[in-house]
Amino acid sequence: MSSSLPTVWPWSLAAVLLVSAAVVAAWPARAGLRRLSTPPSRALPSIDAGAIAARVVRHPGRSIAVVAAAAAVAGLLVGGPVAALVGAVYAALGARELARRLTERQEMREHSGSLDELSALAADLRAGLGFAPAAAIGGRLGDLAAAAQRLADRTGAPTADLVDRIEADARAADRARAAAVAQAAGAQATALLLAALPLGGIGLGYFIGVDPLGVLLHTPVGAACATGAVLLQGAGLMWAGRLTDGASR
Repeated sequence: MSSSLPTVWPWSLAAVLLVSAAVVAAWPARAGLRRLSTPPSRALPSIDAGAIAARVVRHPGRSIAVVAAAAAVAGLLVGGPVAALVGAVYAALGARELARRLTERQEMREHSGSLDELSALAADLRAGLGFAPAAAIGGRLGDLAAAAQRLADRTGAPTADLVDRIEADARAADRARAAAVAQAAGAQATALLLAALPLGGIGLGYFIGVDPLGVLLHTPVGAACATGAVLLQGAGLMWAGRLTDGASR
């Protein structure tokens, strides 16, 4: 039993790290997570978490590839080619989910700022200050505001009323989106349960006195089972992600 400890502890550490990564990826957005860097000091260089998150949002595919490659190299060094495949798939799924959440958070901030600017624009129009849309009104709301101004110029319709209508429709769409996301919470819970099942099975195997990782990583039948399982689980997680993404859109 003591001879199996050197083989077990790296995989126990890997399981703990995987669970921690899943918890971080699934944890709700917190204002405290927006900036994790320490204040600049002369002794230690600061880590700009905001810049890292912005880079991940700008280049999600590259970030996912880097994380998957690093996990594959670590798995190859620790447990062989099967471990490299498993690590790459799980790391890619975790990085993809993190990039998706960061992108969604940034889009929500930009959308909220555009709504505030739209409301301020309507107030300025009612005060007789004229149509001067702020640069912060971007995306579809900015296009709609410009279209409202063109319509008002052609037909004489009150621009403030049109802008108010655009804002009201946008906020109603946000409420509908929030309700759809709440309805999709069951799919998110299923995805988290699906992600945790392999760790539970491996832990149960060690609890009853067998070596599941040794079988999965170092025997032909176990390697085939591990490869098929991780591919099927990856497909299931991506399918569950598409369900929740559709609800948020």
